[in-house]
Amino acid sequence: MFGVAGMAMGGTTACSTSASGGSGGDKAMDLWYWADGLSKKVVDEAVTRFTEVELRPQQIGGNFKEKLVTTMSSGGTFIPDITGIKGEDFASFTPQADRFHNLLELGADKLADQYLPWKWKKGMTKDGKLIGFPIDIGPTANFYRRDVFAKAGLPSEPDKVAAQMSTWDDYFAAGVELKKAVPNTFIVSEAWAVYNVAVGQAGARYVDENERFIGDQDHIRKAWDLAVRATQLGINAKTKAGTPDWNAGLAGGTLASLTGASWVAVDIQSAAKDTTGKWGVAAGPGGTANIGGSFLAIPKECQKPDVAFKIISWILSPENQARGFTDSALFPSTPATYTMPALTSPSEFLGGQIPTQVLGPAAQKIPVQYESPNDQAVSAPFAIELGNIEASGKDPNTAWADAVAEAKRVGQRLGVK
Repeated sequence: MFGVAGMAMGGTTACSTSASGGSGGDKAMDLWYWADGLSKKVVDEAVTRFTEVELRPQQIGGNFKEKLVTTMSSGGTFIPDITGIKGEDFASFTPQADRFHNLLELGADKLADQYLPWKWKKGMTKDGKLIGFPIDIGPTANFYRRDVFAKAGLPSEPDKVAAQMSTWDDYFAAGVELKKAVPNTFIVSEAWAVYNVAVGQAGARYVDENERFIGDQDHIRKAWDLAVRATQLGINAKTKAGTPDWNAGLAGGTLASLTGASWVAVDIQSAAKDTTGKWGVAAGPGGTANIGGSFLAIPKECQKPDVAFKIISWILSPENQARGFTDSALFPSTPATYTMPALTSPSEFLGGQIPTQVLGPAAQKIPVQYESPNDQAVSAPFAIELGNIEASGKDPNTAWADAVAEAKRVGQRLGVK
């Protein structure tokens, strides 16, 4: 079975689009990605740069993973030669690693030192094959309203915010102070925003490398208790990301802080266009985590994997990752990019701050975590039960017991020990 999609993968097919005599003949090479998954300008330049093939980029809309799995499962002639794989989906592809080229055999080992070690490792299988080449990452930080913090008597400059709110306890204390000084203003958007980051700050997740369930252990319970505490303190707005209430809270200042990944700045700017200059970014409480970030892979059906690798390694070089940041807000997985002009320019939206000065160091401190193919399915009951605490005041201990029990049931159905 191909991950949680539950679609069987057949044997390697005899040909792909590039070998099927399509409109591009034997030279055709299809690249699948999603809107803003790569810099379109870089991809378009790759088309004219690599003339030994006819590179045909396609932005695939809708559910990208579902379409990729369906295509690869069909045994048809339209399997892409190069494909993106979203970070949240990557683990579900690793059980079928034999369906992709091992990039180490194509020369990737010579480029490893250009990429963040933890991100490089996330693209590997347990037996040491590299099937995912790093695109971007999502280091977490604290995005906050400078004006609202100042009104509440809290620090408003990034270094001072980071110093006063370096731990979750300190962050929550600031949230209590904020709400007291500016009523109906919250420092936490929803329980999941605390929980998800806190889980990412740990050294493990829900399932270990032997596919044993560890979601009932202390590292998960600690994250759970933090999320519950934010709700109990009354500093949780209980507002789901992307909803009209969430947008209104960001625009109006009643939602004065978000702990989230680098791309959260884009979401804030989209939701609260008239707040330019009022936001800042500081190191987040409790350390850093990674949320999001994707990969490029080469399916085995690709007839010219050496050329495909030349293409993806060029598209995702440090220099071109700087262009990806400028064009599509993709935070680079290449540390050398952090000192390039594209990432050292002040952000008007963030009050003239250079966000990489916060996010760059955060990116290099992210812990290595094993992510099981079953991680998403096993984590879902925890999200549901945190929502029950927020929505109906369910007893947190009962909710924890129910989340663990359901996670174990889900895991057992998927083969987790």
